Formats: sequence, structure tokens, C-alpha cells
Amino acid sequence: MDKMLYVAMTGATQNALAQRAHANNLANLSTSGFQRDFAQARSMQVFGDTHPARVYAMTERPGTDFSPGSLMETGRDLDVAVEGEGWIAVQAPDGGEAYVRTGGLQIDALGMLRTGDGLPVLGNGGPIAVPPEQKIDIGVDGTVSIRAAGEGPNLIIAVDRLKLVRPDPAQLEKGTDGMIRLKGGGEAEPEAGVRLASGFLEGSNVNAVEEMTAMLALSRQFELHIKMMRTAEDDAAAMARVLQIG
Repeated sequence: MDKMLYVAMTGATQNALAQRAHANNLANLSTSGFQRDFAQARSMQVFGDTHPARVYAMTERPGTDFSPGSLMETGRDLDVAVEGEGWIAVQAPDGGEAYVRTGGLQIDALGMLRTGDGLPVLGNGGPIAVPPEQKIDIGVDGTVSIRAAGEGPNLIIAVDRLKLVRPDPAQLEKGTDGMIRLKGGGEAEPEAGVRLASGFLEGSNVNAVEEMTAMLALSRQFELHIKMMRTAEDDAAAMARVLQIG
């Protein structure tokens, strides 16, 4: 069988993987704080018994788009979003440090401050615990202040401060679990210049038109790969008939 069949097959397979990446971006169009993934393909020469004239395709995700999304006002005291560059530090399920751009925070039954996904929010000395309160506010610098239960309206207590960081985007990567971490692990240093917008959530930075256009183009390419595979099959059948005649 002609090797062009395998070339076309790898093209179709990798093309489907690229479509999956764009489909995932599109599926998270309404996910607050979602950072879209890039997708690209490159050529890989096939080395073997002959000259490497044939080239296989390989799709890869070269990185993540860390550009900010638009801010959406909610008016909720525990909804926060980073203004400009920066991240909010949270504790990942594996115990390490991860970063989010926005969060609909909540206080669990034990008084722990968590994201909507249940991840503990980190402060100056680890996960933030909030005493029983009547009202809670998060300042632009990340300071968590409360009016304790039973206290007067003028008695405001600073409980902790969110750990806000601003690492170089080149040092960040998105893991297979969708969490943003430093490459190679580790923890970023707090950055006093990062500012929050309380009562806001950051929307996804996915552009629906771009993602749909990319998926349509990839779908057309997939059809061309399938056509090449059928051509290879027809060529093989024609050669078999020639050999039968001989």
C-alpha cells in the first residue's frame, strides 16, 4: 500500500485534535476567567529506509492566551476580578499553588474562603479563614475586612489579604487539569501593585468568531485528508489490477 495513505491518515488525526482544542475554547466561551488555548501544526519528516521526502503533520498546543477578558459587574461582595495584569493565588487539589484571574468566592461551613470550584484562596500565611461575620468586603489591594457578628457598623476588622502575584507570563503554563501554574512548580512572590475589582467577574477571553472560523477551516482540511486517503485506496486497487493482468 502506498505510504501516502499514512501521511493523509496522520493529517486527518492531527486535524481532529486541533478541532478538539478549538471546540474546548468555544465550549468555555461563558466560563468566567477562562484562558483560551492556542493550537498549531508543524511538519515532521519521516526517516526510514528511503530519503525523508514524506512529511507527517503534528498538532500541538504551543501556549495559552493570557490576555484579560472583559469585566462583568455582578454587585456581589465576594465576586472579585484582577484589573490589568496579575493573578489570585489559590491552593490546587494537589496542594501546590495555582493562579486564577477571577473568582466567585464563597465561605464554607468551616469559615474557609474558597473559589466557586472549592479551591482554598491563599493569603499571607496560607488558606484564608474568615471568622463569623455580618458583612465582608474585599479591598482593591486584596485586604479581606469583616464586620464581626454582634459588633457595631463602625467596627471593621482586617482578617487577611489575598495573595496577589504578577509573574512573567512566559513562566506560566496551563496544566492538563486546566490550572495555571509556574513552569517547573514553585510559588510566585506577592506583588503589592496588583489591583482587584470587587463586585466584578472577568469573562472568558475566547473570541467566538475566531474559534468558529478556525473550526470551519479545519473541517475543510479534514475532508481533503479523507479525499487523499480514498485516492490512495483507488491507486492501490488499480495497481493490484495491473499486477493481476501481468
